[in-house]
Amino acid sequence: MTRLAAIDIGTNSTRLLVADVDGSGADASVRTIERRMTITRLGQGVDATRALAPEAIDRTIAALREYRGVIDDLGAERVRATATSAARDATNREDFFTPANDALGVAPELLSGEEEARLSFLGATAGLDAPAPFLVVDIGGGSTEFVVGTDAPTALCSVDIGCVRISEQFLHSDPPAPEELSAAVSVVRDHVADVARAIPDVRHAKTLVGLAGTVATVAAIEMGLPEYDGGVLHHFRLTRDAAEDVFRTLAVESAAQRRHNPGLEEGRVDVIVGGVLVLVTILRVLEHDEVLVSEADILDGLVRSLAI
Repeated sequence: MTRLAAIDIGTNSTRLLVADVDGSGADASVRTIERRMTITRLGQGVDATRALAPEAIDRTIAALREYRGVIDDLGAERVRATATSAARDATNREDFFTPANDALGVAPELLSGEEEARLSFLGATAGLDAPAPFLVVDIGGGSTEFVVGTDAPTALCSVDIGCVRISEQFLHSDPPAPEELSAAVSVVRDHVADVARAIPDVRHAKTLVGLAGTVATVAAIEMGLPEYDGGVLHHFRLTRDAAEDVFRTLAVESAAQRRHNPGLEEGRVDVIVGGVLVLVTILRVLEHDEVLVSEADILDGLVRSLAI
């Protein structure tokens, strides 16, 4: 049994997993010791400026320093940190990577969308008791990954649709104007249709597995959870009808009204409409009736990749 740590630096949030791992790869046994999530919004304004904002860098570095302390306190032997969509897109990414390396003591890896998808699949499907083949969909802040496979990925695709990106590009009114929502749906629908043409098996997977904060938050709102509870949400089956109901509710609420929805964390209030729009459009275009919520994701894939 080896204690390992993984950090995922995303467009909207920065997350930590410390786990005890026995074995390696998909067959490894993973026991969670600590999970943490901080809304850091590293991707703030990247679409418009192509650069990471200084305040976004500062927020993320502060979270990394905190996580380094947790890792040291818990005695993890090895650490792997990865950065995804926002850092890939930024012209000044070295302004982030240098202090991030200093804060963590390890250099964050700049993942390609394809590698991000592979690790997400590994984390989400290891030991999953559900019919295969699987379609794993990871809706992030800046991108969404689609991965099809049974024991391993057989096809994957990463597209630039995520809760922060869609919100910043289209949803400027509060609440969003109908024409803004229509424009966003049209763009997302086109992207998802492109994925379906490139990977026809996305329509035929027997189990659609949904990762990341958007899917879990929609499920939490649907369940009326007083606060986010990963243990309750893990492997909850969210129907398309329920997701559509949540979308219709949130899309007509102002940010102030949205805050009162049980299960919606403060840091997601301004981007959740963009996120649930992506989710329901995926369900519509790919004609899936439900999504299986998974709390196991790229972090679990990362710790499995560290195990020897």
